[in-house]
Amino acid sequence: MKKIIISFLFFVLCFHLGSAQHELIHALPSKLGLNETYIDQKVDSIMEMGIKNEAFPGAQVLVAKNDTIVFHKVYGFHTYDSIQPVALNDLYDLASVTKITGPLPALMKLVDEGKLNLDVPFSTYWKPWRNQKDKKDLTLREILAHQAGLEPYIVFLQKVMRKGKLKSRFVQQSPSKKFKGQVYDTLYINHRFVRKMDRIINRSEVSDEKKYMYSGLTFLIFPRLIEQITGADYQTYLQDNFYGPLACHTLGYLPSSKHYANAIVPTEVDTLFRKTLVKGWVHDENASLMGGVSGNAGLFGTADDLAKIMLFYQNYGAANGQQLISEATVKEFTTVQYPENENYRGLGFDKPLLNNAELPLEEAYPSPLASPESFGHSGFTGTFVWADPVKKLTFIFLSNRVYPNRDHRKLYSLDIRQALQDVFYKAGGIQPKN
Repeated sequence: MKKIIISFLFFVLCFHLGSAQHELIHALPSKLGLNETYIDQKVDSIMEMGIKNEAFPGAQVLVAKNDTIVFHKVYGFHTYDSIQPVALNDLYDLASVTKITGPLPALMKLVDEGKLNLDVPFSTYWKPWRNQKDKKDLTLREILAHQAGLEPYIVFLQKVMRKGKLKSRFVQQSPSKKFKGQVYDTLYINHRFVRKMDRIINRSEVSDEKKYMYSGLTFLIFPRLIEQITGADYQTYLQDNFYGPLACHTLGYLPSSKHYANAIVPTEVDTLFRKTLVKGWVHDENASLMGGVSGNAGLFGTADDLAKIMLFYQNYGAANGQQLISEATVKEFTTVQYPENENYRGLGFDKPLLNNAELPLEEAYPSPLASPESFGHSGFTGTFVWADPVKKLTFIFLSNRVYPNRDHRKLYSLDIRQALQDVFYKAGGIQPKN
């Protein structure tokens, strides 16, 4: 019996040690050569300015140097009534950051395995495009680099509404055999509506001029493509292959159904569609009409979760002793694809402007000190993630700048994210005062 107890305790100890290896390491900025006083003063000043100017009611900043978290701090409140303060473990609607943390790692893995080819027509894999003259020859490389000429965005909400009211044949207030997909607390979508969305995408115009034009249309398709190729449920595939191995405890879709202890930060007071404050459900209307699970938006997560997946990218597909995606594939996806066309994007990833290092802060994107090899993505709700594998700096900014409505655009006009990121690059070259 004694041997059994000892063996059991040894197993538990090993299990916890193994789990701990997946968790983030924290250290003071000074331990990694960063000027702590400079960081605190500058970041506090920028964040206080942002809140004062109503760029956002509250936000948080997380920064890692090498693989170590050197800064994670919260500011402000969930809303302007100053009732619930922002917490380190709050869940945020990631908006378009979903693109690089949801479907993209799956697509990278499938490219790795030879199940997808970036340079053959996308219609090879997505049959509905084979009969579309303007789409049948578009490659996955062109699509992911936003070089295919696809329409930027289609407002599908217009198809389910008439004169400000929801059409009952598409949206109803209780679930049934035909209305299974949940759009909000008491709103359910007709299961045939996804087919309608597909038909509209299939018939959408494609520009003859092949230049950079951001489009999220295919990200509505990618989850079903991933299911088609892998034979696995999209969400399960992400959990088994990425979120589980990376110990991303809350990164996922439909957080309201998972009963997390974490508070969920609200987004917009929706006066058009859901007629209430949107909280715990995806803000993006297109993703909402797909039942909240889409490739263009819909993921929720904490700053810690995002740090883990961005560090995984920063280390070119390696995490916790495993190579989840090959280094060559990650480098391919994070490289500028069409610089000759003045297109600065990677494959799915956002990149610095081509002449970014030469620009003043107010014109640069992101910080002009970010290396050309760096990459990330932003989200409409006020989210931003960026990894720099050369300077070993990962930057996470989470806010709900769309509260109470999307007209709040000071986050952009005040260059807040670039300024914050810039602080951490400069902090490495500023010597602390004795």
